[in-house]
Amino acid sequence: MKIGVIGSGNIGGNLGKHWAKAGHEVLFSSRHPEQLNDLVRDAGGNSKAVSIEKAFEAKADVYLLATPYMAIDRLSELYAGEYGNKVIIDATNPYPDRDGKMAQDVRDSNRNASEYTAMKFNTAKTAKAFNTIKAEHLKDRAWRDQDKLAIPFAAQDEDSKNKTQQLIEDIGFDAVYIGDLTKTNIMDPDQKLYGQSVNRKELESMF
Repeated sequence: MKIGVIGSGNIGGNLGKHWAKAGHEVLFSSRHPEQLNDLVRDAGGNSKAVSIEKAFEAKADVYLLATPYMAIDRLSELYAGEYGNKVIIDATNPYPDRDGKMAQDVRDSNRNASEYTAMKFNTAKTAKAFNTIKAEHLKDRAWRDQDKLAIPFAAQDEDSKNKTQQLIEDIGFDAVYIGDLTKTNIMDPDQKLYGQSVNRKELESMF
């Protein structure tokens, strides 16, 4: 698959490196792509650094959204013509201390964080994954043949479900489907599955 990584920090950077190792084409992006040269060198494989604009224009199969939550509104508006019918994996979390009022408003509303993202990227097919795992475990505990860490995920439709499950399993994690996006409250900050680094059996016992 061709994967556009929107936001190449700890989560996006580590996932992009893993996916490149697994044989996927990875477009790392940020507002300053010239600062991603070390990341591309480490990733090897079929990867490169591009601007966020170029990543969306590349018509990737899947986009990983790994930016601060506050960026969702602007990204969804700026690139509305580019992500139609694509799968977006939302790895973001609303942290009011970092992201301000919009994050608090989402946390106080009657929709969860992933539903807000899906509403904003309304022509895409949204999944939620990789927002619960600690960055260091994402980096160091991939590629296991046994005692795999479980990654909970949710999805809007069969296409987003299948692609997200594949991308979790391709890099040595267990994919645990929790349902559609209405079920993702338990993945949000301070909720049951957030920050958990456990195996499939333990994760499934939590919901």
